[in-house]
Amino acid sequence: MSARADRLARIALTWLLEPGHLIGWEMVQAFGAPETLWRILNDPACHSATRNTAAARLSAGDPLQTAEQLLARAGELGARLIIPGDAEWPDQVGDLRTIDLRSTRERVDRDTRPPLCLWVRGPLPLAATLARSVAVVGARAATEYGQRMASEIGFDLAGKGWTVVSGGAFGIDGAAHRAALRAGGITVAFLACGVDRPYPAGNTAMFEQIAGSGLLVSEWPPGAEPLRHRFLVRNRLIAAVTRGTVVVEAAARSGAVQTLGRAQGIPGRVAMAVPGPVGSVMSVGCHDALRNLPGTRLVTGAADILEEVGAIGDDLAPRPRGHDQDRDSLDEDSARLLEAFPAGRREATADQLSAHTGIDPRTTLRRLALLTELGFITSQEGTYALVPRRRSPRR
Repeated sequence: MSARADRLARIALTWLLEPGHLIGWEMVQAFGAPETLWRILNDPACHSATRNTAAARLSAGDPLQTAEQLLARAGELGARLIIPGDAEWPDQVGDLRTIDLRSTRERVDRDTRPPLCLWVRGPLPLAATLARSVAVVGARAATEYGQRMASEIGFDLAGKGWTVVSGGAFGIDGAAHRAALRAGGITVAFLACGVDRPYPAGNTAMFEQIAGSGLLVSEWPPGAEPLRHRFLVRNRLIAAVTRGTVVVEAAARSGAVQTLGRAQGIPGRVAMAVPGPVGSVMSVGCHDALRNLPGTRLVTGAADILEEVGAIGDDLAPRPRGHDQDRDSLDEDSARLLEAFPAGRREATADQLSAHTGIDPRTTLRRLALLTELGFITSQEGTYALVPRRRSPRR
């Protein structure tokens, strides 16, 4: 089997069966792409439903001739085809084989297998670009709050050297992509159509920016239309190629929540959701996921996200705390002595403070000398007094 024959057969199979096809993918694993194509087209004993699916496309042309034309078209666009075994191939997409939804009646939930090939447009190597990546997805009809959160997350992730992955849509997707571009970072858009006709057209300028400094990626060949079901098929890929998926805003029935569910079904992927106002219909999906999808993590920014997806011991988010207080750096005995000054008056002797705190007199005198040096208290004739409205002790 020649390398070119394998590439052409993978293009033809994807064109005939659509990406993620369960039986088609399993046949390729067993027989290879060229023989699988031959069996589907010529073997009466081949899986009947698969043959019927392929037959419906044959009226549009010969599969191998179509594959040749698509390769030529990609070359004209400056796009390229990558397949398993290529240096650019992201091996993590192979984890899609672990999703087991065969019992479902919905084809989009059943055909969730890894892609046979990917079309790529842009200057960067795909596998290396996705090695440290996070998906940021959400509602197209995003609120001002959602847009702001997606922008902050996309900007901060890109600024820390992580690739921001999304689907190129209006709303949350576009906000995350644009923020990554503003940060001078890398962003990748996974499309549900050909890389030569990114959808929606209203984001054309953004897509051109991404193609110039990041990547546009699709399982569908050049010229493919953005059909409704293809967005749902595409979502499994976004979940698979990244270390984790963050849903910023989502309505009750949302493709973004479906992407989150895909992430939960793939080993090693982290499902995350950003909470929103409790009365917002655009946060219902996030809240429902946090409540009902086991393992979904609540995140409020890039620091939380990186703690979930980063290496163990690295990228830890700072713990929430109030404003730093001058007393925070004091040892336990010194802090107790400060707290022991009697309410209503600011003066006390060392013996009084020692008796009140239970700290031995010698330690009390040493700690009072330290507190005096730091400017917390003053000392005069054996009596100690708190310094009122202290602002900045000497360090």
